[in-house]
Amino acid sequence: MRRRPDNRLAGRAGVLAVGAAATVAVLLIGRELFPLLSVNHDEGVYLQHAAMLLKGNLRLTTDLPGAFRPWFFVEEGRRLYPKYTPVTAALFAPGVALGAPRVVPALVGGGIVVLIGLLAREAYRPPVGALAAATALATPFFLLIAPQFLSYAPATLLNLLFALGYVRAHRRLPAARASLAYAALAGGAIALAFFARPYTAVLFAAPFVGHAVAVLAADLRSDPDPPARTAPRSPAAAVTPRAVRLAVVAALGSTGVVAALAYNAVLTGDPLVFPYQAFAPLDGPGFGYRRLLDYERTYTPALALRATGHLLWELATRWTVAAPLGTLLAAVGLLTLRAGTGSGSDALAAADRDRLPDRTLRWLFAGVGASVVVGNIYFWGTLNVLGDLNDPADGFMGKFGPFYHFDLLLPLSVFGAAGLVLCWRALGARLAAEAAEATDHRQRALAPFDREFDRALVFLPRVYGPWLNHPFQTLRNGGSLGGGDVLYAQTRGPAGDFAVIDAYPDRRLYRYTFRGEWEGPSRVTPNLQRVRVREGRHHEVTTTVGAVGRLSTVRLATGEGGVTVRPDEGGDALTVAWSVNGTHATLGDRAVPVGSVDEVVLTVTYLQSGGASVTYRQEVAVDARGDDVRIIWPGEVRVCRLTTDCGREGTYVPGAGGYVDGIAVETNATARCV
Repeated sequence: MRRRPDNRLAGRAGVLAVGAAATVAVLLIGRELFPLLSVNHDEGVYLQHAAMLLKGNLRLTTDLPGAFRPWFFVEEGRRLYPKYTPVTAALFAPGVALGAPRVVPALVGGGIVVLIGLLAREAYRPPVGALAAATALATPFFLLIAPQFLSYAPATLLNLLFALGYVRAHRRLPAARASLAYAALAGGAIALAFFARPYTAVLFAAPFVGHAVAVLAADLRSDPDPPARTAPRSPAAAVTPRAVRLAVVAALGSTGVVAALAYNAVLTGDPLVFPYQAFAPLDGPGFGYRRLLDYERTYTPALALRATGHLLWELATRWTVAAPLGTLLAAVGLLTLRAGTGSGSDALAAADRDRLPDRTLRWLFAGVGASVVVGNIYFWGTLNVLGDLNDPADGFMGKFGPFYHFDLLLPLSVFGAAGLVLCWRALGARLAAEAAEATDHRQRALAPFDREFDRALVFLPRVYGPWLNHPFQTLRNGGSLGGGDVLYAQTRGPAGDFAVIDAYPDRRLYRYTFRGEWEGPSRVTPNLQRVRVREGRHHEVTTTVGAVGRLSTVRLATGEGGVTVRPDEGGDALTVAWSVNGTHATLGDRAVPVGSVDEVVLTVTYLQSGGASVTYRQEVAVDARGDDVRIIWPGEVRVCRLTTDCGREGTYVPGAGGYVDGIAVETNATARCV
């Protein structure tokens, strides 16, 4: 199914916007950070080479070559020529001619960012494309290398053009002209890339060449109609549209080899001798004794591996986006190599994408990373760019990042963006799950309020201090505290509760509480209890509790003091009789004074094996200010472990489980008028 046009346009616009930002960033960095060029003196080589090309010269001729020989120029008799091929210099030449040389590196940098975004769109959904472009833009070594007049960024631009052309040549097969055009783009781009930096182009193209060989072999093995075939298959039958496109890529790509060999023949006199070899015969890929001017090393495989490991560590920890975050995100993004084909470029139907599935394309990007790393082990420039291996600030690596591994920008950016999306989705899923769990928690906790009230007054616990609506946001009062079917008030102790009750004498009373911690690891168990104010000269109360061990003590306390008794064991249950009047609370034959507004607390403690204890705690608010004694009934009951006074984690909810075996509470109060 095709995406909607607005998604396509938005995705492409995002990539182009990031590319425009990259162009501006590279231009400004070049002007402000490198106004006199960088400490890499190769920049002057390319700029002078560009000036030579504008004059139509491949060489400089002079009778005094020693007086005029520039850095990294080959001196051959009266002739001077640069060790580098002319592709990069030709790219810089228009800017040099116009007097605005910085514009070209800026455009190259913007092009790199756009191409990375487009390639990421081919392998993933459009948002990944914009993210990949942004990741490339935010990569430190891109921002420092792209503004320089060097060949690394232009070579990467050409390699990325090749990759995009290769991908779309496969995926646009039904559109013959478009497919051929993309094949031509791929071939031409890789030809120029090879001419510019042969070894770099070979390493980048290697995974794509392997893929091309594999698909051609698959085409040769395939037979569209084997049951009907009676004669041997004609070789011409193997010439599929895909084979034609690959032939175009190969044919045009080979022109880069021809051009490089021809240039060598003209400049060095030998097609197989590159200018850099004429300058330093022992430079270039390979192990053994290496030498460049006065610098020489024996580049062994062991040293190569050590240098590569050091470079990769520096790259991972210093030169990716918000290092090492960018590296970690890219590692996460590699998990998508195991994923099935997903939605990528929005211009294609699923059937078109089968010609180069997303998963295969992702593997090609990963292959580029592997090829660049492994291939550069064989190149002693990996060591040279580091300088002193014991000093991370030494060498060009310490100043600008990995020159020779610049093509790693593609896999780092694409997989970094994919990793960011994966993490975001995982985080989103987790947050959604947590939000759903929190919603479920609140729904369960507030389930008792899923009912109708008629002039109710509900006392709510203080969970986070003296506030309503915190955390019970849905249990809030309206614009007036006078009317309404339900009014919510805070539980503030006996004096505060009786004050509210007296202010609203005609309302039905409820007490809401719960067992557990509101933000705890497990759900709370709610309890909405109907309560009443009972009045009388004195109140006789019986409290029956289940026996859960060896009976220890029974205590009755008020704000004025307390009394403790040790009754006989009561079998499976214990019934405690106590009373309260206007002056005292009585337990058995012992009494304790009661304040004018007080709380009477009965505790029954059992001891269990191992030293544990279980305490039943019953709290009853008492108002003894008038002729009659008022109590709020029933009182709150808690079952406490290892203490005689606990919080809401011990709230007793009749009928709920989760208590110690044998826990049970029954209470009864009778008001007496005499």
